[in-house]
Parts: sequence; C-alpha cells; structure tokens
Amino acid sequence: MLIRKIQPAGLTILELLVTVMVLTLLTGLLMPAVLEARSMARRTACQSNLRQWGLAVQMYADTHDGRLPYRGQGIQPTERLDRIDDWFNALPPFVESPSYFDLRSRLAQPQVGDGSVWVCPEAEPLDPHPHRDELKPFFAYGMNMALSAPKNGRPDHLERVGPQQTMVFMADGLGPYCSVFPSQEDYSPLARHTGAVNIAFLDGRVAAYAGAEVGCGIGDPERPDVRWFPPNTTWPGPPK
Repeated sequence: MLIRKIQPAGLTILELLVTVMVLTLLTGLLMPAVLEARSMARRTACQSNLRQWGLAVQMYADTHDGRLPYRGQGIQPTERLDRIDDWFNALPPFVESPSYFDLRSRLAQPQVGDGSVWVCPEAEPLDPHPHRDELKPFFAYGMNMALSAPKNGRPDHLERVGPQQTMVFMADGLGPYCSVFPSQEDYSPLARHTGAVNIAFLDGRVAAYAGAEVGCGIGDPERPDVRWFPPNTTWPGPPK
C-alpha cells in the first residue's frame, strides 16, 4: 500500500519574495495616481470656495446699487480689520459666515485646516513654530488689489470695470495679505496648486492658471483675458 506524502500548505520563501515584490511594484505605480487624485480634490475644493466668494460679491453688488466692497489694505500685511466695507467683513453674510472681525473677536478666526470657505485646503501656516501667535490675521484668498482701492475715493461699480468675465476678483494668496496683485513681493497671488493658481472672476467663473502665466511672483503680464486693472482707476499700482 502506497502512502501519499502530504505537502504542507503555505508559500515557499521564493513565492513570498515574489509576492512582496509584486505588491511593492503595484504600490509604486498606484501611489502617484492616488496623490494626484488627492491634489485634484483639494484644488476642486479651493475652486468651490472661490465660486462662493464670487457669488457673494454679485449678491453684495445687487444690494448696494452695483457697488463692490473695498479690497482692504494693499501692499502691507493686513492690520486694520474693523472696516465694515472691506470684503472680508462685507461679504461673509452672503456665504453664511460671520465677518472676519467678528470671528477674530471670538478667537475663532480662519486658520489652516479648518475646512471653511475662508481657507484653501492646500494652504500652509506661515510660521511652523508651535508657539506662533494664533491670532495673526490669515487670508488664504485675497481680493484684486486694483479693485475698489480706498485711494479711488469710492468703491468700483460692477458695471464699470469692463468685461466681468476677464476682470479678476479674487485669487489664492499668502496669509497676511487680504488683497493680491501680481508682483515679486509676498502680496502676489500664490501658485500653491502644483504651480497653478486659482482665480475667480467678477462674473463668478473660476479657473486655474500656471502661476508664471498670470504674473505670480513676477508682475502683471497685462493679459487681455486676465485683467487686474479696471478702467479709469486712479490707483497707480504697487511701487515698482
């Protein structure tokens, strides 16, 4: 009578090594796609925030005889937060948020990672030090510095800024600046989305552009389809 030898179940060392190699290879192939998908989701969330602000400025103009809010301070980091006609206090009621001044008064001002309409998911804190001043003003988005500049005496009118579909209203910005303008300075729009910057136009449209194409960190490229200066403005632009 023949006795059949039963082989023990399980993988051999060679088979195990092959399996590990295959899994490692698959992980290496899939990880870039996963990271890209996450980055795209964050960019889409940022664009959604900007669309809400774009809708808010349209509703604000409808209730203020076509006038836009002021853009707040210009080339300096924002310190004056109590003016009710600056965009960050005038527009929040239209996105169901308290004004920035009220949020700050409650020690609840926007900050990185809070998931609010105020903050781009790709935004990073300016100072990684654990003991930084949490009450330092932070703006992930900035209004076009050339629109409704206080120097003009009165805010711009929605119907007098030229084609709304090409007039920049708001863009990704760097922390302390509530308004942005293409420049080599820190108040320039910030291309934080893998080299791209999200821009909201006055007609409510939002689009992504390569930072260099729209002057991020360089200066106004004076593109006819991405306009920063409204006609007849008395604001001369930032210092050269």
